[in-house]
Amino acid sequence: MVEYATRSLRAARVGGNLFRMVRPKTILWVDDEIESLGAHVMFLEEHGYSVEQAAHGDDALALLQRQPYGLVLLDEQLPGRRGLELVSEIRAIDPTVPVVMVTKSEGAETMREAIGVQLDDYLVKPVNPRQVLSVVVRLLEGDRIREQRVARDFVVRFRELEAKRGADLGWREWIELVAELAQWEVRLSQSEQPGLRDALFTLQRSLHADFAEFVKANYPLWVSGKSGDRPPLSVDVVPRFLLPLLKAHPSVLFVLVDCLRLDQWESLKPEIAELFDVEVSYHYSILPSATPYARNAIFSGLFPREIQRRHPDWWGERDDESLNANEGELFRLQISALLGSKMPVRYEKVTSVAEGEDLLKRLPGYLAQGGVTALVFNFIDQLTHSRGEHAILYEVARDAAALRALTQTWFRDSALRAALREAERRRVPVLLTTDHGSIHCNTPATVFAKRDATANLRYKFGADLRAEQPETAVLVDDLPAWGLPPMRLGVRLLMATGDHFFVYPTKLREYQGRYRGAFLHGGVAPEEMIVPVALLTPRAAR
Repeated sequence: MVEYATRSLRAARVGGNLFRMVRPKTILWVDDEIESLGAHVMFLEEHGYSVEQAAHGDDALALLQRQPYGLVLLDEQLPGRRGLELVSEIRAIDPTVPVVMVTKSEGAETMREAIGVQLDDYLVKPVNPRQVLSVVVRLLEGDRIREQRVARDFVVRFRELEAKRGADLGWREWIELVAELAQWEVRLSQSEQPGLRDALFTLQRSLHADFAEFVKANYPLWVSGKSGDRPPLSVDVVPRFLLPLLKAHPSVLFVLVDCLRLDQWESLKPEIAELFDVEVSYHYSILPSATPYARNAIFSGLFPREIQRRHPDWWGERDDESLNANEGELFRLQISALLGSKMPVRYEKVTSVAEGEDLLKRLPGYLAQGGVTALVFNFIDQLTHSRGEHAILYEVARDAAALRALTQTWFRDSALRAALREAERRRVPVLLTTDHGSIHCNTPATVFAKRDATANLRYKFGADLRAEQPETAVLVDDLPAWGLPPMRLGVRLLMATGDHFFVYPTKLREYQGRYRGAFLHGGVAPEEMIVPVALLTPRAAR
């Protein structure tokens, strides 16, 4: 994990556009008929650009070595060497300068060559001044113009979103609000507008108390079935979203990316949309919003109390990795019960690069055989858990924006992406979801507990648990009413709200220093509980 993160640091930061170069509004126009471009040059200068001219490729290279230019307009037909032959030398001097080919040739071969050397645009003579201006503005000022538009749109929308604080929202309204805020988080992270990002963060944080009260009042009703209109929960993912696919298609791929936040999903969605038509829904993670509970609930279709009742040998009292040891069998039982007939069911968990490579060798056969193939990818969950233990991981994933960038970098060369491409190639639909999200925790909350309390930082089981400040946590005395197995007398559940993480009075400084800024899960926050369910339909299948 640490070696992978070290290799990915530079790519993640560049890929996430954390370092943005502001290029000058100067243009180098290289053309051997420079005297005929007077009207074009004057038009560009009237719009605020400075234009220098060169009639020969060597002259252009000399100018580039003396100073940076915002953009190079390069004629294809030059004395001595073709413009295309100069591109590599221009890139050697300034690797990031946009280069636009201007040529008389409309031949397909010239266009292919231009694309092959990764030119930023291609204009065919004769060109009028406004055509040139539009390309220049797009390449030199496009990012700034888009940022300004995003900022204007957010300012207008922010007032409407802020008005939802304190409102009596239903589960649908909470999904709409949280999903939109995640979308804004991704959009604003690429802008040079720290004030707007701070305003969004403040709004997100201000909603935490309202969300905790909403869950506290409604969650037991959802579990009991007494609420006539409950949201899709973890237990509903397979019957509500996967079952219709199984009935309509001979082969289906079911993907669960452990611990995927909504903003991470939003950052991956454009790349996935290159292969699939994407239809996004949402579900609420059950509580605690942690893998042993939420992921088991997805694969079994059962709340933990029902898993323990039906399969007592598979469910212990303590929270450890063994609770997820039987997901494959639980999944097979659920599919069999839902369909009432046998169907090929495969379940695999990918926790390393080697396991991913082995999976990809078997996957074509799985998809060809039909039935349902379930894949669990653990990289993001491993990253969030390991981040607090290793300085390099903490540096790579310092905040939500950096975590998104690293997620994108991982995805582009991951077994997950390769599996999706294989499904798309074979025209197999995919249902992609997660068990829970995570929240960036910065606020310690002191709790009092006995020695037998579990060690989790966002939720704890134990006797006589209590929070020093009650508003920092949700306290559950009746575990079965919350879908959880009964435990020994006096054991209760405490789940953190907002961005709190639990600390003990005797280890206050140690826990603060070690876990402040960690991405955690298991508590009651929209970032943990409201998660995506995406139907991916291969474009080739349309």
